[in-house]
Amino acid sequence: MAADAWSEYDGFKEYLGEGYIDLDGDNLKMALFTSASNAATLTNNTYGDLTNELANGNGYLTGGIVLTGVTWTRVGGTTTFDANDPTLTASGGTLTFRFAVIYVVKTITAPTGTVTNPLICFSLLDNTPADVSVASGNTLTFQMNASGILTLS
Repeated sequence: MAADAWSEYDGFKEYLGEGYIDLDGDNLKMALFTSASNAATLTNNTYGDLTNELANGNGYLTGGIVLTGVTWTRVGGTTTFDANDPTLTASGGTLTFRFAVIYVVKTITAPTGTVTNPLICFSLLDNTPADVSVASGNTLTFQMNASGILTLS
């Protein structure tokens, strides 16, 4: 199983450039979505635009996993966005999902209006493509790329 690289949502590029998003200062979450989700549609703008999030329960909380250790650092001509590898432990049942989405937990007032919980990026977690399942009692670590989640160079 290999995951695709993270793909940035269209609105994120504007919000970052305009200074509405502070990647290493804002609260960020990673939410999980089923194969029936529209998470791969890059024109989605907010967490509320997404469909078919993994149901609350069996070790998953609706809204996703809080990202910790978030960094936004520059070395030479490359700036990198990264975070600690999130983990998920299934309990009481199997968790089955296909996409991970990173978003900002805040409301911004952009030129296009008020935006609540703007999206940053998504990844197809098994590019076969296939669903990812975590059986009860097992833990899955979402290993972020060693070069970071996103880079600008």
